[in-house]
This record gives sequence, structure tokens and C-alpha cells, in this order.
Amino acid sequence: MADGIRGVARLVRATRVSYWGLGWALKEEEAFRIEAMLCLALVPAAVYLGQSGIERALLVLSLFVVLITELLNTGIEVVVDRIGKEHHVLSGRAKDLGSAAVHLSLVQVPAIWGLVLFG
Repeated sequence: MADGIRGVARLVRATRVSYWGLGWALKEEEAFRIEAMLCLALVPAAVYLGQSGIERALLVLSLFVVLITELLNTGIEVVVDRIGKEHHVLSGRAKDLGSAAVHLSLVQVPAIWGLVLFG
């Protein structure tokens, strides 16, 4: 490790920076805020509507996949913007691919909920 931190101290530091990242996303990224609020609203519904532990887990996991994908997409956007704001075909492609991943994560939510609840 470059910083020499090991063991529990490393875990504590990793947890701290993870929460910093979540805080930044909530403060700076409107899409993440919206998705997080929807997740908070739908998790109780998932727990209530799921008839087994597996169904509840699938419903909740489908929501967390959206948040995870949005965070990864935001990371891609931040790195691309760090490199430069001028248009470059590869920068645009990276952002488009991240956006496509978010879109697919959003599409899978009603698909999974529909299959679990009505399938």
C-alpha cells in the first residue's frame, strides 16, 4: 500500500472516504439525489411487497444497482472532465457508455419488480 495504512485503520479510512463520496454525490449530482430519494421511498415498499426473503432481496437489490451504476457513471464523468472540457470523441463515448449503463439499470427496476410481483 502506498500510504502504509493497514488493517482496521485501512477499513476505517476506506469507510470514511466512501461516505465522503456518497455525500459529494448527494450534494452535487441531481440525478443521484433523485434516485436516492426514490430508493428511500421504494425500499419499504419492497420489504412489504416481497413475499419471501429472496423476493425482498431482489426488489431492494434492483434499487441499489441504480445507485451503484449512477455513482460509477459520475466517476467516469468526473475523470473525463478532469482530463479536459473540450470535445473529444472518446470522452463523449465514455460519457455516453456510462449514461447507457445508468439507463439499463433504471430499466431493470420495473422489469424485476414486474416479474417478482406479477410474474
